[in-house]
Amino acid sequence: MAFQLLINIVLAIVWMLFQNSFTLVDFVVGFTIGFFVVLVLIRFKGYEFYFSRVWSLIKLILVFIKELAIANVVVLKIALSPKMDVAPGIVAVPTRLETETEKTMFAVMMTLTPGTLSIEFSLDSNVIFVHALDARNRDEIIDTVQNTFERGILEVTRR
Repeated sequence: MAFQLLINIVLAIVWMLFQNSFTLVDFVVGFTIGFFVVLVLIRFKGYEFYFSRVWSLIKLILVFIKELAIANVVVLKIALSPKMDVAPGIVAVPTRLETETEKTMFAVMMTLTPGTLSIEFSLDSNVIFVHALDARNRDEIIDTVQNTFERGILEVTRR
């Protein structure tokens, strides 16, 4: 996949050389042409196109921003309410993440989201312990975490 991106950049530079113009616009035009050339050539070889992983990363970032905004509003409501009706607790979330990179991304995303804090992975690395500000509905927390962050990370890393 990195090789495809490198070819795309080389094609953009070659385009700039043929145009004898080294501007950002010429690079973008060359990159776009290279994008489609690589796409066509990869289809003949049967490989996966590199941009599908980039698209998955963009979707993961957007999901994280959405979840971050939602969590901020929820925590703000709790903080500004006259009576704090919370039930903090630790939830054991089963996970399919395997590599250290996947686990680190997951832990960082959980920790950066207000109201949650990743504590630790179990010894067999199949469960992550998450502290939640309101842990009354553990099944909903597990389902939300697995269907947002974990699914997005797996789509980016194992596509």
